[in-house]
Amino acid sequence: MSPEFSRRDFLRYSGATGAAAFIASTLAACSGGPASTGSVGAGSNKDLITAVIGYGNDQSWDPTQTASAFAMAGINHIYEGLLDTDPISREPYPALATALPSDLNATSWRFTLREGAKWHDGQPVTADDVVFTFQRILDPAANVLTGNFFKSWLQEVKKVDDRNVELVFKFPFPDAAPRLTIAKIMPKHVFSQPGAWDQAKSGKAVGSGPYKQVQHNPKSNTAFEAFAEYNGPRPATVKKMNWLTIVDASARVAKISGGSAEAQIADNIPYANVEQLKQQGLTVEGGRGMNHMFLMFNTATKPFDDVRVRQALHYAIDKKKMIDVALKGHGTASSSFLNEGHPDHKRASVVYDYDPDKAKALLKEAGVGELTINLMAVNVSWIADCLPTIASSWEAIGVKTTLEPQDTAALFTKMDQFQDYQVVAAASNPNQFGMDADLILHYNYVPGGLWMKYSHFDGTDDAEKLFTMMDAASKETDKAKRSELIHKYLDLVAELAVLYPVVHNELMTAWDPKKLSGIRAQPYPGINLLQAKRT
Repeated sequence: MSPEFSRRDFLRYSGATGAAAFIASTLAACSGGPASTGSVGAGSNKDLITAVIGYGNDQSWDPTQTASAFAMAGINHIYEGLLDTDPISREPYPALATALPSDLNATSWRFTLREGAKWHDGQPVTADDVVFTFQRILDPAANVLTGNFFKSWLQEVKKVDDRNVELVFKFPFPDAAPRLTIAKIMPKHVFSQPGAWDQAKSGKAVGSGPYKQVQHNPKSNTAFEAFAEYNGPRPATVKKMNWLTIVDASARVAKISGGSAEAQIADNIPYANVEQLKQQGLTVEGGRGMNHMFLMFNTATKPFDDVRVRQALHYAIDKKKMIDVALKGHGTASSSFLNEGHPDHKRASVVYDYDPDKAKALLKEAGVGELTINLMAVNVSWIADCLPTIASSWEAIGVKTTLEPQDTAALFTKMDQFQDYQVVAAASNPNQFGMDADLILHYNYVPGGLWMKYSHFDGTDDAEKLFTMMDAASKETDKAKRSELIHKYLDLVAELAVLYPVVHNELMTAWDPKKLSGIRAQPYPGINLLQAKRT
């Protein structure tokens, strides 16, 4: 937090409601429930990995619908795609399928399912399960999140026989191979039952992967056990895992600190604690990628329907101060929707370098004076650290600002109910799904998508123009031409600033090298322990 911002200042900017939400979430995270669940006495049980995840486990566990960092990380241990990808290189490998596609430019791919693959309830995995899963993904009525990554290029998935399926494309789409990890195959006999999708959302998980879920306590922990009948490429390396959800940063660090530390690994390590943990003998490594804080505007509410106002509020933010103070240097001001370092990154035609005078001029040009903003935000620790800089920056151009940080699930419940709001600040990382630019933009910007509904941007002339440009880029098979089309629509996304990054940051993971090996820090939230070993 900025030196000139005391705790009293923070609460003043937060307002009573925001402060109450912030304090309540902190107390909940620090309470004995989450902290005490699964205590193993300094991590002495070598058959168990205890992990601390800095995100809530109480959002959707439906693999077709979730963007929850905790749930997605857990799902990668429970479920399999036809193909899965390495968590760092993102190179695809056969999972439920027996081989990679032989021709990436073909308009149909056939896959044979792994012989003997079983669901965690003992039933065999069949082609019917694959077809069932993809029918949900492609169903316009279901309109699930993962459909955004498939509908533009995948026509249908057909059963050939019990162990063979065929994917039929609308046009050649070489990037399809790594995309298939997003489509986690689900058992038809379980999730075709009445009410089953609601159960999946609430935490029910039945997969074919190396670990099965054996316990799920929202806001506390999720526990896993090795699946004895798993016969795939990345078997379980320990008998049990217990993942604790601790959103509060200090409580999370305490869980992995000192000689009596109960956990062997924790993600979302605060920058201020990196050196402390290293001095205790822990390995602390970061991953740079798409992880970012974005601002999303309600374009149905004045004056945020005016692009000049949205641009002004971006220009007003002192990003260097935010990076220096809140992120301790572990961040980069956004110069495109894509992070610097991404293969398709190029400075956008509009870059929101700190320019308060330009911000004031844009507000004046838009006829906006005496603007008051209530900024709703998720209570992820590093986001909370960034909020005071936004408040002070906006106050400096004459925009009165209150902050309302709150539990992530609570905030997005309001979004799902389409409650009125002005501006939202939240963390996002489409790299959880994949790396290519087409996928990254289709996470947020897609016709009928939730983010477009949240922002009330869907159906506007600008949205239609953008979606047309994105479709043209998806269909282009020439790499150079495709890259050119991608940069054109990235420029439009930057100019419109409906949902746009403020900063991209580095994510830190800490682990005890004396107790764990095979760990690699991810540039996106969560952990992957499929190749980790207890030592």
